[in-house]
Amino acid sequence: MNKLLSTIALGLALTAGGAFAASHTGAPMAGDAKKAPTAQQNKMKSCNADPKAKALKGDERKKFMKECLSAEGASAEAKPAATAQQTKMKTCNADPKAKTLKGAERKKFMSECLSG
Repeated sequence: MNKLLSTIALGLALTAGGAFAASHTGAPMAGDAKKAPTAQQNKMKSCNADPKAKALKGDERKKFMKECLSAEGASAEAKPAATAQQTKMKTCNADPKAKTLKGAERKKFMSECLSG
């Protein structure tokens, strides 16, 4: 019985030690996967690929990168135009009557306003 317990304890110690060593050596652990680049990383990559970026140094490069990243962000993350339903909702919410109503009365008013 003691021999069996000793063997199990030794096996657990070796398993735990191997996992500890792998986690501290940079070896990939189970479940580690390469993550896809973020939107910011993609923007940086495209700005860095610009031939103008390669020719600039120091403060000029910083300025160019700042402008490039903000220009890329503005076009990539531009808000889509409001839908007709969103426009109606905004108009109905702006109505002075909607601001004074509560509960079921407000719900009824909004329903009529949005359908009309």
